[in-house]
Amino acid sequence: MNIITVDFESYYSKDFGFRTHTTEEYVRGDEFEVIGVAVKVNDEKTRWFTGDHEQTRSWLSQFDWASSFVLAHNAQFDGAILSWIFDIHAKVWLDTLCMARAVHGVEAGGSLAKLAERYQIGQKGTEVDDAKGKRRKDFTMAEIEAYGGYCKNVVEITYQLFNLMMQNAFPKKELKVIDCTLRMFIEPSLELDLPLLEQHLEDVKNKKEALLEACVADKETLMSNDKFAEILKSLKVDPPTKISARTGKQAWAFAKTDEDFKALAEHPDLRVQALVAARLGTKTTLEETRTQRFIDIAKRGKLPVPIKYYAAHTGRWGGDDKINLQNLPSRGANANKLKLSIKAPDGYVLVDADSSQIEARTVAWLAGQDDLVEAFDRGEDVYKIMASAIYNKSVQEVTKEERFVGKTTILGAGYGMGAKKFQIQLKVLGTDVSETECQRIITIYRSTYPKIPTLWKQAGRCLEAIIGNNACNLGLDGVVEFSAKDKGFKLPSGLWQKYDGLKKVTDPQGNTQYEYKTRKGMVKLYGGKIVENICQAVARCVIAEQMLKIGNKYRPVLTVHDAVACLVPKSEAAEGQKYIEECMRWRPLWAQTLPLNCESGVGESYGEC
Repeated sequence: MNIITVDFESYYSKDFGFRTHTTEEYVRGDEFEVIGVAVKVNDEKTRWFTGDHEQTRSWLSQFDWASSFVLAHNAQFDGAILSWIFDIHAKVWLDTLCMARAVHGVEAGGSLAKLAERYQIGQKGTEVDDAKGKRRKDFTMAEIEAYGGYCKNVVEITYQLFNLMMQNAFPKKELKVIDCTLRMFIEPSLELDLPLLEQHLEDVKNKKEALLEACVADKETLMSNDKFAEILKSLKVDPPTKISARTGKQAWAFAKTDEDFKALAEHPDLRVQALVAARLGTKTTLEETRTQRFIDIAKRGKLPVPIKYYAAHTGRWGGDDKINLQNLPSRGANANKLKLSIKAPDGYVLVDADSSQIEARTVAWLAGQDDLVEAFDRGEDVYKIMASAIYNKSVQEVTKEERFVGKTTILGAGYGMGAKKFQIQLKVLGTDVSETECQRIITIYRSTYPKIPTLWKQAGRCLEAIIGNNACNLGLDGVVEFSAKDKGFKLPSGLWQKYDGLKKVTDPQGNTQYEYKTRKGMVKLYGGKIVENICQAVARCVIAEQMLKIGNKYRPVLTVHDAVACLVPKSEAAEGQKYIEECMRWRPLWAQTLPLNCESGVGESYGEC
């Protein structure tokens, strides 16, 4: 199979480029212009071409794209140009940026320049900096020749980088996952309901001012930390805190640089969004800006689904291109509005299948907590079973409210959560329970399923083993492989979850802690956190294999957390739903005893699923 490596160079300026526009806005923008393109077929010499649109289209037509693996560094961009501008489609899309995130982690630099330096395969060059603000006609012959040399060099480095990562045993199955993820963006198929979006934007704007007036008396109240915290509490939001760098004491985390505070801008309650927007001095809420982005995309064409492959340390996908489809609101005043605007094309329906309780199932399975695993496998109501232990009554006697507490315990307590955090979690979900009662519930969970706390302890020993370069095991044999030398765990996918820079520290109270460096600063680690990371990574491995299995028959067009949405011809909706559910219950070879289940829905829009 041919590998065609490609790199496009295009017009950009101070006001038109990746700093100011999303990839979708940029490539579909009226100002977009291809300056030139470099192409390499297998090991052949890289060729450069520059010309107008039709000349470039004609030159590109000589290559057998449809039967080839097409490789780029950031294929979301180069693939979009091939697909949207030139109607060229690959057999398989490959991407060294995606591969590098998986191999070196999301904390490492993924730019081609940094990767070239890491692998010692040359320098990317800086000629692109001289092209700022220049149309193709503005280049001199010498300048366009130099630009072509730069572009060809990018292609050569990309091709070398790909081969080096493959020689280092990059999992071939993950190449399929990358291709599946990229196709969601490069080859868009979903429609957007423009009238619905325009009405929603008008409704959101009309509500915002009234909500602010109801929540905030004046600017003084808004800008007072203590008063602002009280307003958030009245909306059942736990105000974020931090340790003040100035005083060393706990303080409110309400600065525009505080990650937990910025996260409230995406809160499902529009009142919270409005408050955060007002506090930060912005004119629009997240719901407004995202709805406007949807409207703008709808006017340009179909919805390219921007899902970032290996966006998190756990390997899970993440949102991208400033619309973050991973967190469209399902609760509150804006529940499902944006989801309802995402529609299947004519003749198709969407089937959205969500893996049921996959993390709770995975932690029980990995820990060898066989009674809980078997209860999941038999389809028993594990929430009622947990509640019956908490309230010392038969399963049949458990009330709806008690079952809810049992559910929250099963879904939340598997990673070592303490009583205080559990109390906050219950309160956010609308249930007030004393901290003493929460401690009792947590104690019962740990005594009912003792192998899960044992797994946390094993994970803690693995942290110590990394520092001491010792052997250690974690959980069920044959699932994850620990290596102190590699500073982490080899996952079922063949990729690694690493903790580079791990160190042991002593807190002010004299307790030993572990932490490692991330792009957001030092992150504390403990046994329960490691188990959480591993279980989420293992769950992601399961979902990825299931998504590929679905893709043998139906096209996945979106993945959110532990769910996969697919297009199915309307004429075979029932058959397609059945097949997709079978795939989501299918167990990989390395997880034959993992009790998997799913729920699914069918609709002409994503919201109807």
